[in-house]
Amino acid sequence: MTSTPPDLGRREAPEPSNGLSHLGRIIAVASGKGGVGKSTVTTNLALALAGRGLRVGVVDADLYGPSIPGMLGVPTDEPPLLDAARKVIPADAHGVKVISMGMLTGDDKPAILRGPMVAKYLRMFVTEVAWGELDVLLLDLPPGTGDVQLTLAQAFPLSGAVIVTTPQDVSLKIARRGLRMMEQVKVPILGIVENMSGFTCPDCGSVTHIFHRGGGERIAADLGVPFLGAVPLDPAVVDCGDAGKPLVVAYPDTPAAEAYRRIAHEVAGEVEGGGGLALPFDWDWQSGEGKPRGAPEAARPGGMPERPVAVESPDARTLGIVWADGHRSRHDVRDLRLACRCAQCVDEMSGRALLDPASVPLDIEPRRIWSLGNYAIGIAFSDGHQSGIYPFSTLRAMQPAEVEDV
Repeated sequence: MTSTPPDLGRREAPEPSNGLSHLGRIIAVASGKGGVGKSTVTTNLALALAGRGLRVGVVDADLYGPSIPGMLGVPTDEPPLLDAARKVIPADAHGVKVISMGMLTGDDKPAILRGPMVAKYLRMFVTEVAWGELDVLLLDLPPGTGDVQLTLAQAFPLSGAVIVTTPQDVSLKIARRGLRMMEQVKVPILGIVENMSGFTCPDCGSVTHIFHRGGGERIAADLGVPFLGAVPLDPAVVDCGDAGKPLVVAYPDTPAAEAYRRIAHEVAGEVEGGGGLALPFDWDWQSGEGKPRGAPEAARPGGMPERPVAVESPDARTLGIVWADGHRSRHDVRDLRLACRCAQCVDEMSGRALLDPASVPLDIEPRRIWSLGNYAIGIAFSDGHQSGIYPFSTLRAMQPAEVEDV
């Protein structure tokens, strides 16, 4: 039996979030199962991105088993300090900013948390940390497809996800589930990384494929997502992780370090080139202030049909959306107000409309439009109404005033 996400259109819209733009692109590093080296990939990818001149932060979102502090040499014997605004000051490791539950609990104390507290800490790690200005924030997710992944995908505007797997069949099958989960919550897949892809002998340089070979590339081709690269096994990875000095820094000339730099080059294209709609945003419709940067040129046949790559205002009465598959839609702003499905406009039990269309002015306009996570927008209208959520799936399915496929 397959599960489907709840109807997000029935929730009350939160207030506009305009405090996350300083985080740059938020990218999740995920895996379907543990033991594939996801945290190792995260730490080395972070340093490889920083080596390109990007400002990088890392959130260790594995609250129950944090490993990032050890891999980056972050002390855990003292809790982090607070700045004047009462925000947590992240650690700085090799030029990368870091926050982790391990910094709050130390090495020996387990984090015993129920679901609501997990969500609270995750939000705190993103919103209550003094990150400064970042180009990219990497989220090192725990394995699986549970609360943590769902909380982050729905609460924050993820620009994409990197899926880590190993070449053996069981890992590939579970990686496929993790990838599908990200797609289901509308997070674009930046690509697949095949970790532990062959062992390079330090003496003779020959490569032995312990866990088969090419599985990550095949599954990427099967699922129609990019293959970012294969990282070979290297005995130095263990020593580097234990010493708190990742491979990219300690042994920059090894094949594995070069593989990380190639992967960083691909991921940096998403960060530097845009690759779609810049999230989060809080857009003043009248003045144009805060209008999100889009990349309509990123649309292509076969793109995610419910992922916007640009939003536009061709005139004061129309919201335009360019979708990742090249579809363009045009929505009359009064039609959007009439289509609101919040509890003030539609009875939750019966589905009966509570909004009288005659009460909506013909000249109604948006005041503000803001992003909600990675799945929807909120709109504040000139009649004072601002409690509706407009999921991207709903906007794509609506009958717009004008439709054009390119």
